[in-house]
Amino acid sequence: MSHHPPPPLGHLAVRFARHGATAANLAGLRCGGDLDLPLSEVGREQARQLGQRLAHEAPRHSANAVGLIVTSDLQRTRETAALIADALGGVPVVVLPAWGERRLGDWNLRTVFETQTAMLAGETPPGGEPDDDFIQRISGAAQDLASLLVWRPLLVGSRGVARALGQLCHQPGRLALGNGALCTFDLTALLRRETEWETS
Repeated sequence: MSHHPPPPLGHLAVRFARHGATAANLAGLRCGGDLDLPLSEVGREQARQLGQRLAHEAPRHSANAVGLIVTSDLQRTRETAALIADALGGVPVVVLPAWGERRLGDWNLRTVFETQTAMLAGETPPGGEPDDDFIQRISGAAQDLASLLVWRPLLVGSRGVARALGQLCHQPGRLALGNGALCTFDLTALLRRETEWETS
């Protein structure tokens, strides 16, 4: 890729796609970043359908076309990214591990129902990643993403990553993002805060 100047702050938006479903997702079980599961066949079909949707809504040579896919190193996100890239005609995929889901330790493969109260209370799962550390990691990943926004990237991640981005960007309500769903995050306020902090 050739060098491009970063886009103006008013254009710091990124499209986000939640990965397709794993067997754990379909069973209503927790699946953190320390549990590296592949997509189920249902999840693969969700990813293919999402790729077809993006190809229809933003054709390859249009102003809104996806020019790059950014994903974590987890199987479920890499598989989703690869299937979308194929549907978009071979868009390049960049793997950045910092975008991985929160590590859930002993909560992995437990039901969402039995862990939800502790999750909402901000508790740290035994052997897992504190939520504050996770949010800080995603914040740092967003700073690194800024220089790639000129390529109109699609970020493929997990529901927890969407939650963290929603919190950082003051866009609540992303907890219900389903597998294979698409949304957009405006990173302007987040990146501006970081720039002001660095220059103060």
